[in-house]
Amino acid sequence: MNSLDRKLFRDLWHARGQVIAIALVVACGIASFVMARSAYTSLTLTQNTYYNEYQFAEVFLSLKRAPETLKTQIADIPGVAQTQTRIVVDVTLDVPNLPEPATGRLISIPEQQISILNKPFIRKGRYIESGRGNEVLISEAFAEANQLQLGDTIGAIINGKWERLKIVGIALSPEYVYEVRGAGELYPDNKRFGIIWMGRDALGKAYDLDGAFNNVTLSLSPGAKEIEVITQLDRLLERYGGLGAYGREDQVSHQILSDEIKGLEIMATLLPSIFLGIAAFLLNVVLSRLVSTQREQIAVLKAFGYDNFAIGLHYLKFVLIIVTFGSILGILGGLWLGRGLTQLYTQFYKFPLLRYDFSPRVLATAMIVSYAAAAIASFMAVSKAVILPPAQGMRPEPPAKFKPTIIERLGLQRFFSVAGRIILRNLERKPIQAGLSIFGISLAVAILISGNYILDAMNYLMDFQFRQVQREDMTIVFNEPRPSRTRYEVANLPGVIDSEPFRLVPARLRFEHRTYRTALTGIQPQGEFRRLMDRNLHSVYLPSDGVVMTTKLAEILGVKPGDIITVEVFEANRPVRQVRVAGLVDELLGVQAYIDIKALNRLMREGATISGAYLAVDSHMADRLYTQLKQIPAITGISTRKAALNSFKEISAESIKIMNTGLVIFACIMTFSVVYNSARIALSERGRELASLRIMGFTKAEVAFILLGEQAMLI
Repeated sequence: MNSLDRKLFRDLWHARGQVIAIALVVACGIASFVMARSAYTSLTLTQNTYYNEYQFAEVFLSLKRAPETLKTQIADIPGVAQTQTRIVVDVTLDVPNLPEPATGRLISIPEQQISILNKPFIRKGRYIESGRGNEVLISEAFAEANQLQLGDTIGAIINGKWERLKIVGIALSPEYVYEVRGAGELYPDNKRFGIIWMGRDALGKAYDLDGAFNNVTLSLSPGAKEIEVITQLDRLLERYGGLGAYGREDQVSHQILSDEIKGLEIMATLLPSIFLGIAAFLLNVVLSRLVSTQREQIAVLKAFGYDNFAIGLHYLKFVLIIVTFGSILGILGGLWLGRGLTQLYTQFYKFPLLRYDFSPRVLATAMIVSYAAAAIASFMAVSKAVILPPAQGMRPEPPAKFKPTIIERLGLQRFFSVAGRIILRNLERKPIQAGLSIFGISLAVAILISGNYILDAMNYLMDFQFRQVQREDMTIVFNEPRPSRTRYEVANLPGVIDSEPFRLVPARLRFEHRTYRTALTGIQPQGEFRRLMDRNLHSVYLPSDGVVMTTKLAEILGVKPGDIITVEVFEANRPVRQVRVAGLVDELLGVQAYIDIKALNRLMREGATISGAYLAVDSHMADRLYTQLKQIPAITGISTRKAALNSFKEISAESIKIMNTGLVIFACIMTFSVVYNSARIALSERGRELASLRIMGFTKAEVAFILLGEQAMLI
């Protein structure tokens, strides 16, 4: 070890507190980068592998009924690689040990296990056998939530008939990696909604769809244009009650998973930038101060023959050792956190195997980024050491120029003690250094605030959406539109205190070149169960004509109140209407468009028709109501506000708890590092000055007040 290297390690040991503090900030930046980037890589790799191996479809369409012979025409559409026709229906389930009714989505599969689109992966058990119509596969999330095992049976109302379905397999599907009922639902309710795969022959006979289908999925050839395939598919199946085809990007499960992956990519850029920026600032300050205090040593080294390159490399090594130490800590911590984050995703996303993957490229990128920050931080300080002539280095630094502070120029010095004026003078002498210290501390506080903001935002969201907007106890959905008189039959169900009908119509909203697929929701203007509100919790009036949409939907379409939009309905005779945007509401979940239920009936040119009802229920009679609902064939969808709220709380609480813990740790490390380095540098810069004050009669408390008071003002 040569002389400069021995000096280097002595300098590192002498400044060990500052070295550790800076290394911890570097470690936080690298850890957040490695955590987010490795989780992003793992999730993306798992998604692509799963989609490819189990043939996740690229185009989806539901319809009323079409003959199986149409499959050939669909396959002949240019750009279509593979076609899968199937039967998909929602049914009411009676699940053991679950008082309320659940909803099952029955999806047909061939009796023989062959290669199909959206192929189920069987986690446990076996595939269904031909000729055994009651055998089914159920989704893993639904089985786990209800503690269902192989061989158990569940009751189901299939086309008006009560059936017992025997579970022979527990499976997963690329179509339901994130298992929610449909658009507008943020969190899954696996206890009350599940996917069930049933033999095509048995399901076809039960719904009079033998030789027919009501759902089709497609995969595309390389280079095929999705929009052209969708257009031709819609044109072909329009007269069969097609509800509008859509691509993979609009498929609910894929959309939510992709949004999560994009969020990880943003996190891998934002958090590391903050921490490495603070680390660069601290390195610059510490190295600048080190060079400043070692002016005489630098001069002596040059006098003994050390050239500029050797001296510059010496101080650059000082920075690189700190960054290397911090990077190693950060990489190890990031890999541990990334593995934990990936495991957390298994609670939300169902893959056959979610393998934690970190590529050498991620680790190499982390090191390059950290060294780049170090190079930027050390450039000015190292340059200062290199260009310092020996003769000038042997002379002490010129004394600082003192001048009256702003406080003194304003004549306010009498309001401050001598110690207070000294503090203000020191801060004003080095405004850039003080400003950067304030900026670093403020970023730490901002990180802490953002974590608590998420918690507050979730609490507000739950109150706003589930207590102010959605005020019903239960929502029921019919298997098909029903006459309005059905509402009176619903009102007579046991335990129902009040009910309000609604009408749901799938549609595509169009304004200029922008479109969005959603559902028009027809509600009663004076209804109490589904209220329209703005961000100030004021009720929004629903006019007798025109639509009121959420602000997010208005943003997507680029519309404002008063604009005329085109509504393309995917039901009945598929009318196309021009409708005025009457107003906006600020719902926090989902992208909705509301209209007076009577206006929607007129738009559809139908009689008074409803799709379901919002209910207020006597909790003491809930069990009787649940028993009754399980036996009504016309009802295929049941959800309760309490269950949705509980699911929201459970899933949000776990993720927010983990996030807040990490943010608190990061914020504490950043604050400690900035304040500690600022205090140490202030002490080293003003050691003689503070000693002189002691000789002049200042007490230890007064000297400490000067030193710590400056830090207190920065904080």
